[in-house]
Amino acid sequence: MTQKRSAGLLLFRRGENGVEVLLGHMGGPYFAKKDAGAWGVPKGEYEPDEPAWEAARREFREELGLAPPDGEAIALGEVRQHNGKIVTVWAIEADLDPAAVVPGTFTMEWPPRSGRTQEFPELDRVAWLGVERARELIVPAQAAFLDRLAEHSH
Repeated sequence: MTQKRSAGLLLFRRGENGVEVLLGHMGGPYFAKKDAGAWGVPKGEYEPDEPAWEAARREFREELGLAPPDGEAIALGEVRQHNGKIVTVWAIEADLDPAAVVPGTFTMEWPPRSGRTQEFPELDRVAWLGVERARELIVPAQAAFLDRLAEHSH
């Protein structure tokens, strides 16, 4: 079985209270009532023949419905999540209005074993969060990206 790989872009901006990052809350019924561990970098899976950087930009557009920003890309490397997926992320300093986001959707059977399918947003909320608040909410393995961004932005 091939290792699942995912790539994404972590937007950041410098505010009055320090660095803020743009995270998305995972959509769908499993995450509806969860906050901690249900937020992450906008990202998505890609095939081995697609360059990770191109996948990160494509997934940003698919997940948020907006063009990925131009700017200097800071490679934040990769992490292995609890589910075994390898996630590669770049940070870009840019601003974006979360209200402008038009999330992509996915379809799944819901309720389970009901035979009915429903459509859900990939991300049901997108928000700018201070790094400490982001650390409380982000998928645990992705917290490494916050550390690497902090090292870079000092």
